[in-house]
Amino acid sequence: MHVHVNAATSVDGKLSTHRREQVAISGDEDFARVDRLRAEVDAVAVGVGTVLADDPSLVRHDESHREAERGDLPPPARVVVDSRGRTPLDASILDGGPTTYLLAADALSTERERALSGAGATVLRTGGASDSDRVDIEAGLSALADHGVERLLVEGGGELIFSLFDAGLVDRLTLYVGSMVVGGRDAPTLADGAGFVEGFPALSLAGVEQVDDGVLLRYDVP
Repeated sequence: MHVHVNAATSVDGKLSTHRREQVAISGDEDFARVDRLRAEVDAVAVGVGTVLADDPSLVRHDESHREAERGDLPPPARVVVDSRGRTPLDASILDGGPTTYLLAADALSTERERALSGAGATVLRTGGASDSDRVDIEAGLSALADHGVERLLVEGGGELIFSLFDAGLVDRLTLYVGSMVVGGRDAPTLADGAGFVEGFPALSLAGVEQVDDGVLLRYDVP
């Protein structure tokens, strides 16, 4: 599977404020770019923290790109990495036509699984053998591949992005850096989680361009 991480941060590397409130970091030109990325993939993924903070639908702003580039293929599926099934039953990501896969840990209760399934989620249990309370992200991606997902776009948040880098599963990173400072020691960053103290993932800079009033960085991951 090809995994493409796409994110927008402030100059100081923050995804949002310390209150986990959504911040408009990029503009219309970058929104259109993200729409084009979504048109090229089989699924778009976020972590449950992003669902709880922003309630995204992950539906493209403009389906015309998909029609032009991929013909009559359906819109990309949506993926939530949600170990404990915290996704609200009325979340926008469960609405509409695109399939929503929810990657949950083995410890997810049967009652909660039924409720999420009833609300529109296709629940895939992907807990690791040593920790049934957490999603095994590598097993999760393998489960998605079994459902036909070959190209995955990951849009946040920092915990999910860190886990993908930690598992060596990222193939490409595009990062929009907006011309603003957010600050806050507790504000989420591009890659949260436990953090690295050695074996830092290496990136290869593939391109730089100005978009809106910010800079778009493109990296390949060797």
